[in-house]
Amino acid sequence: MTKKRLKKIFLLSGSAIIAILIILILFISPIAKYMLERYDKDLIGRELKMDWAYANPLTGYVYLKNPVVYEEQGDSTFLSVNSVHATINMMKLFTRTVEINNFTFDQPKGRVVQNKSIFNIDDIIRKFTPDSTETKSTGWGASVSSLKIINGEFHYIDKIIPINYFIKNVTLETVGELNAGDTISAKFSFLAGIRTGKMKGVFTINTKSNDYRFAVNVHDLDLEIIRQYIWELINYGMFTAHMDADIKARGNFNSKDSINATGRLTIRDFHLGKTVTDDYAAFKKLRLVVDQLSPYKHKYLIDTILINNPYLKYEQYDSLDNIQTLFGKAGKNISDVTQQPGRFNLVIEIARYVKIITRNFFQSDYKIRRLEIKEGNLHYNDFSLSNKFSIGVHPLSIMADSINRNDQRVHVFFKSGIEPYGLGSLQLSINPKDSGDFDMRYKFEKIPATVFNPYLLTYTSFPLDRGILELNGSWLVRNGSIKSDNHLILIDPRISGRLRNKDMKWIPMPLIMSFVRERGNVIDYKIPITGNLKNPKFHLRDVLTDAVENIFVKPATTPYRFDVKNLENEIEKSLHVTWEMHQYKLLDKQETFLKTVSEFLKSSPQATLSVYPMVYSEKEKEYILFYETKKKYYLKQHHTDQKSFSEKDSMAVENMSVKDHALVRSLSKGLSDTVMFTLQEKCYNYVGHETVNKKLNKLKEERKNTFLSFFIKDGTDKQIKIHNSVNEIPFNGFSYFKLNYQHDIPVSLKNAYQKMTELNDKVPRRKYKKYRRKEDKLSRL
Repeated sequence: MTKKRLKKIFLLSGSAIIAILIILILFISPIAKYMLERYDKDLIGRELKMDWAYANPLTGYVYLKNPVVYEEQGDSTFLSVNSVHATINMMKLFTRTVEINNFTFDQPKGRVVQNKSIFNIDDIIRKFTPDSTETKSTGWGASVSSLKIINGEFHYIDKIIPINYFIKNVTLETVGELNAGDTISAKFSFLAGIRTGKMKGVFTINTKSNDYRFAVNVHDLDLEIIRQYIWELINYGMFTAHMDADIKARGNFNSKDSINATGRLTIRDFHLGKTVTDDYAAFKKLRLVVDQLSPYKHKYLIDTILINNPYLKYEQYDSLDNIQTLFGKAGKNISDVTQQPGRFNLVIEIARYVKIITRNFFQSDYKIRRLEIKEGNLHYNDFSLSNKFSIGVHPLSIMADSINRNDQRVHVFFKSGIEPYGLGSLQLSINPKDSGDFDMRYKFEKIPATVFNPYLLTYTSFPLDRGILELNGSWLVRNGSIKSDNHLILIDPRISGRLRNKDMKWIPMPLIMSFVRERGNVIDYKIPITGNLKNPKFHLRDVLTDAVENIFVKPATTPYRFDVKNLENEIEKSLHVTWEMHQYKLLDKQETFLKTVSEFLKSSPQATLSVYPMVYSEKEKEYILFYETKKKYYLKQHHTDQKSFSEKDSMAVENMSVKDHALVRSLSKGLSDTVMFTLQEKCYNYVGHETVNKKLNKLKEERKNTFLSFFIKDGTDKQIKIHNSVNEIPFNGFSYFKLNYQHDIPVSLKNAYQKMTELNDKVPRRKYKKYRRKEDKLSRL
């Protein structure tokens, strides 16, 4: 009886236990969901919602479906996950330890929001940061053996700058106990959420010593995040770039210069400028290959620094330049950010970090096996003058092999073309231990002097209509002390007639040229420079001595005349008729020359002449643009119209300054300073491109008719073939008609051409006044 009774008790007890376990298994999941949602703020400090939960008390497996964590105010989603699952070691609970294994977040989507110095995760950090004043222990411990994130998406939003960036397809997997161990190791990968790019790598962090180690690979990453930070620093503009990288490094978070890195970094298709098509700085590729970069060990061992197709444009406006208009006067936009304590800008932080790790570069053990710049393009435009000045360096190449601090000398080679014309070269030999110890030889040649006419007009009122500039020299610098010879040569400079305008100052250039010009129409001076790099001294004795000597006698410079003739043969392979700006009537010498040409054709009925109009469109348009702008403003101010526009009015318009304050205010009315910076842009906005193009076409037609009129009189116009005009930047700075004859040019034509182009300072000024009166008629067209 007793046995049956015990058996019954055991059966009932077992059944009850099984029933309780079944009930527990059936109801623990909804209970777990209820408890998590009921005590969510006690657990994580945020409201938590989910579709359903599953918990197995036997295995410790926990699964949450579609859990959503809301922001602290509960107004929006902070983190949503497709599913969260993990396994809890049930036996460890009896030792008051929560050990979580295989903690996995499947397709999490979260966001971090910053508003000044406040983040939307600050409350969570405070919740899980131990209180240093807490002395009592709960007796419970926790550890996570592994953490996984699968196909995540995370957004970063800064409401002030603003920044809106995210990464997607995020995977992360850790190995080792995250809480109990000293070391955290993980591998990760993700794609850029905006545009292109992916990144993957591994990292290890020692939580006690703060040592770190990482290896990262980046492929075709669009630097959109950089663009958003740059927009906080600039008033306008666009930025684009892509990055590839393969870097391995180690260091310590407590010391920024403790990094010890190796690898490669490539930035491609870099563009920073006014618009996507108007760059201020750009390059096709910047490649950096590092064997070892270790600031704290004073080692900078670089295999390659290579820049392909760098482009840099610097422009000077009436008040600021293009850099200051972009970043604010004297970099005000940058200083506004850097002077705010705690203000974070990724671009500024990168610049600060680069400064830290490179500050001791020249005092360290450095080596660059290869340094090269290929196909560089540098441009300078000055819009502050009465006419735009523009010059460029292209294609620029700079090469240096084996830059080593242990070498006695480092050799750098510079070579480039000069736009619109010219060549430049420089050779530099420098002591790598002392930047004040170097040898330098340079040479710039075949530069048209007419390039500098905007400066000559502004400061003298007299432009050049021809001339070739050369500059060469050598420098020997030791301990910062300079010993140099500099040689300036201006071959065959010719002064054109004076232009009268309120924008222009007056200096008697013809008189000055008679002093400084030597026989053969050459200016040839040596200008030694001594002193030191901080305070150089220019010795102008040779210039003054030659000027005094030229008053009484012109030194013989026959060799230069050969150079002039050789250069003329290179530049002028055919006969030319030059047109000054706005000119459509010929000067007396030009008329005489064309009459001689017509007489030759009349005496040689079988001869033909091909004429190619070469138009300096950019400069011709600028002159027309300024005139039409002043004319439109003049008519408006004087309440008159085109029909009443007289020769006197035309001269008043011609002499008016295009930088007149009232005119500039009228042109700038209603325009944003971040839209149009140059006077040329404002003038085009005022009169329109169509008006300027129409006037230019009219000018070209009048020149053609004027030219043909000399041949129509003699009936030789059938022997003339005028081709379509070609736009170019002429060597001597003026539009011209190029006359090609299929055979050797007859002596009579050569003599007539030589008389037309011969040097005579007095005649051009008289003829120029006559020409200006003729020009007024065109201005009223």
